[in-house]
Amino acid sequence: MLHLLALFLHCLPLASGDYDICKSWVTTDEGPTWEFYACQPKAMRLKDYVRVKVEPSGITCGDPPERFCSHENPYLCSNECDASNPDLAHPPRLMFDREEEGLATYWQSITWSRYPSPLEANITLSWNKSVELTDDVVMTFEYGRPTVMVLEKSLDNGRTWQPYQFYAEDCMEAFGMSARRARDMSSSSAHRVLCTEEYSRWAGSKKEKHVRFEVRDRFAIFAGPDLRNMDNLYTRLESAKGLKEFFTLTDLRMRLLRPALGGTYVQRENLYKYFYAISNIEVVGRCKCNLHANLCSVREGSLQCECEHNTTGPDCGRCKKNFRTRAWRAGSYLPLPHGSPNACTYAPAPASLAAAHRCAPGTHVDTHVPLGLQAHTHTNRCTQAWVCAHTHTHTHTFCWEPVTRPSGTRAHCPGETRDELASPLPAALPPLTEKQAGGPWKQGVETPLQASRTHAECHGMHVSWCHMLQGPLPGRFQPSP
Repeated sequence: MLHLLALFLHCLPLASGDYDICKSWVTTDEGPTWEFYACQPKAMRLKDYVRVKVEPSGITCGDPPERFCSHENPYLCSNECDASNPDLAHPPRLMFDREEEGLATYWQSITWSRYPSPLEANITLSWNKSVELTDDVVMTFEYGRPTVMVLEKSLDNGRTWQPYQFYAEDCMEAFGMSARRARDMSSSSAHRVLCTEEYSRWAGSKKEKHVRFEVRDRFAIFAGPDLRNMDNLYTRLESAKGLKEFFTLTDLRMRLLRPALGGTYVQRENLYKYFYAISNIEVVGRCKCNLHANLCSVREGSLQCECEHNTTGPDCGRCKKNFRTRAWRAGSYLPLPHGSPNACTYAPAPASLAAAHRCAPGTHVDTHVPLGLQAHTHTNRCTQAWVCAHTHTHTHTFCWEPVTRPSGTRAHCPGETRDELASPLPAALPPLTEKQAGGPWKQGVETPLQASRTHAECHGMHVSWCHMLQGPLPGRFQPSP
């Protein structure tokens, strides 16, 4: 029942501009087949899958315990940070926990007690996977927002970094840049790095807590203020050079360069009110799958696309083996509304391959084997989706490509689990008894796309078969009674 429901949902008509379905079962003049579409995973809370690193070591408060003050009551320093006390500790994980209403938990740095040495901290968020931002990045500060800060991104898992946005109460003084706002940018500059003063000027630590990296404002340049014209946005993401890549990253890094000063200069007589405190970092986006997947799952602790279109890799960034008729290409949002999947297509082994490598050393060709049966190379392996067979004495080694093989399928060989389909075939397949094989092997019909294993120990001819077929094997291969 669940299988039928899943198939029904999978075959529902596509919604315009959603790109949430990768394929649909359709009927053509040649018969039923899969029709492919460009597709992408749904947006999600990426902070639920992030790994965080805070630098330098010792920047988190509490070791040793330390008292701190607030800007509103600079001489009432009754607050304490103590890493050894769970009720008084402020570790990095508190930037990503689920807070109860009205109760803020937060990471906190040491105070600026060593002024004039800079109080700087790096907070790095890593996904070990390319992701695409779909909404604003929102950082929530307690006790005041930084007066100077840089948001950086990496596209190579933190090996190199590039600025994403500059923040300062005076952009010209801090970075030599004029202040700008994302909402005021043009279509040609939507992907450019800017400096903003909107989130750094003092407005009271309780009133203004948020610092944003504005994704929606940039989208609105193309999709309108309410983001209803998504077709135009998707069109520009394909046509505007650098725009799609601007929202793509593997890591984010917040470089906190100067803490909130309370609207004044640094007051040396009370340095315990200067520090950083972050209660939440919200990042919304999707796995980058190059429009070849609509699902993203966690494997071995990292996000990974569930690739379609005969692609593979963490980002679906290459074609599967034997599906390389043409070079890999990312899917495209165009033409609207379903885009171009640019699926990888099946590439059968060249005919010259079998002629050049007819038999492994020490074997010979059985003259009774029908035409089309190909002996393979030295390892007794067959190409993807071919039937592999050899006798239990390994005097005959053959590979045969069934005419009825479904395009894009792969043989499921003896001893191989479904999760091992991408691994090489074993070099030697042990013979099985009739009892192990479930009786003498005879012709049978396999359903489309069904992986199965058929073993046999037959009268006078010991053969192990591995196949995936829509129809029966040729009668020539039936053992004589």
